[in-house]
Amino acid sequence: MIKKLQRKFALSEQGAKDLVKGVLACTLQNIAFMFPVGLLYFLVGDLMAGGLAPGRPAFYIIGGIVCIALIFVITRFQYNATYLATYVETGVRRITLAEKLRKIPLSFFGKKDLADLTSTIMADCTFLETAFSHFIPGLFGSIISTVLISISLFFFDWRMAAAALWVVPAAFIIIVLSAKVQERMNQKSMDAKMACADGIQECIETTQDIKSNNAEKTYLGGLDKKIDAVEKRAVIGEFTTAVFVVSAMLILKLGIATVALAGSVLLVRGSLDALTFFMFLLVVSRLYDPLQESLQNLAAVISTRTNVARMNEILDHPIQEGADKLTNQGHDIVFDHVGFSYNTGETVLKDVSFTAKQGEVTALVGPSGGGKTTVSRLAARFWDPDKGTIAVGGMDIRQAEPETLMSLYSIVFQNVTLFNNTIMENIRIGRKDASDEEVLEAARLANCHEFAEKLPNGYHTDIGENGCALSGGERQRISIARAFLKNAPIILLDEATASLDVENETLIQTALSRLIKDKTVLVIAHRMRTVAGADKIIVLSEGHAKEQGTPDELLQKDGIYSHMVKLQTESQSWTLS
Repeated sequence: MIKKLQRKFALSEQGAKDLVKGVLACTLQNIAFMFPVGLLYFLVGDLMAGGLAPGRPAFYIIGGIVCIALIFVITRFQYNATYLATYVETGVRRITLAEKLRKIPLSFFGKKDLADLTSTIMADCTFLETAFSHFIPGLFGSIISTVLISISLFFFDWRMAAAALWVVPAAFIIIVLSAKVQERMNQKSMDAKMACADGIQECIETTQDIKSNNAEKTYLGGLDKKIDAVEKRAVIGEFTTAVFVVSAMLILKLGIATVALAGSVLLVRGSLDALTFFMFLLVVSRLYDPLQESLQNLAAVISTRTNVARMNEILDHPIQEGADKLTNQGHDIVFDHVGFSYNTGETVLKDVSFTAKQGEVTALVGPSGGGKTTVSRLAARFWDPDKGTIAVGGMDIRQAEPETLMSLYSIVFQNVTLFNNTIMENIRIGRKDASDEEVLEAARLANCHEFAEKLPNGYHTDIGENGCALSGGERQRISIARAFLKNAPIILLDEATASLDVENETLIQTALSRLIKDKTVLVIAHRMRTVAGADKIIVLSEGHAKEQGTPDELLQKDGIYSHMVKLQTESQSWTLS
């Protein structure tokens, strides 16, 4: 049962156990609220029998105090078992999702955007927090307590019990039959919210481009429509739920009428005593209260399916696994008949084979879309190939745990990501235990020293979100400094000098030449000048390794590489006229 609850509500094992405890607490609370009804039943019976016998007043006074104390104790237990346990479980759920996202292959993130994942971890978890504390325990607690009370009612009079309880299954059937309708409404509402969140995020991220193209009015008009769509879906969703819930509640209220009508008929016929009739009226007035909440809770629980499905999509996704101990002998990277395609089904690499040797610079060049970046990502096991093998020092990288494998790599991406922190701490990301002196040395090697010392607080200057206070070239040099600091045996450079001017590019390449000694270097570049000194060039085009060799060998072949060099040489003489 615990496993089923974990799956159904995206809970941890302890969270599922706490849910069971919460259901038990709600059940006991509902039963405890019936004790005063029983005490009142006996009091009315004594009064109808001719008055209270000696000692009976004390019995009812003590009984009332016991009922109050019992309700207090059980309510406290119910609060701790539902609300407090919920807050703990919400924290566990968010951490579990974050840990799973850390281990999921990057191919998963190609299907998701930031707003969607943020919504799952924050909004979906918050909604399930409410469900876990308010809806689910109350629903099952009401159902269980109602079943127990219903069984006891049949012992008093089965006819009156039937009159009181026929409405219960009828009301619940209405809500259950509405499940598919509600799920469709919830999914449409979620789609509208995600479209709106994406639009807002895109608007913030692309403000500069929107303004430069004088497109504010057009873009904001489209964003207004997305916001209106969220409002519309919310109204429709609430109305749809209300139609079913209110209808079910009306059916439930008919139970009071049928109890009064059936009781009156039986009382007139003499087949029911007045005290039992009175007791049933008391019971149904109390019995239907938790059931009304249950009908709302059931509708709410049904609506959680969309949120749970989004969480389970993350929790169920396969992770990349492997050994914590590396077994490589050396650091040659070998691609052996590698094939790969993204989730779109489009094949990116087809039977690619090459070797990037330790101590050499291997450059990946070719037309855009040829697979250069994909090769570098596969080399670091950001994805796993569909066909063939990729080995480092003779070790199939799929045998290594991704985080352990990453200890072999220093990577400089084309798109640099910086944190809202100081320059010093942004460089220290390369190796968290590095001393200040080691960070400064890496910064000098990456040519960061010149611009860092000009800032108000030098290396201790906050550079803003994603380094917004720096230029593109400065941001890229910080990223290169991280690679220097990590000092890993394999270096992947994805257009590492793309944002640098000629002077800085020359300085960085000089520094890189010191860094790459005895290391395996894989460089992606579009500028042929950048890779002119490479030991080996792989020309990737249409997913194939069309050419391989030294720069001089490829120039003599008069193939793709030679053509690219010729075009870039001609473009250097181009001027504005």
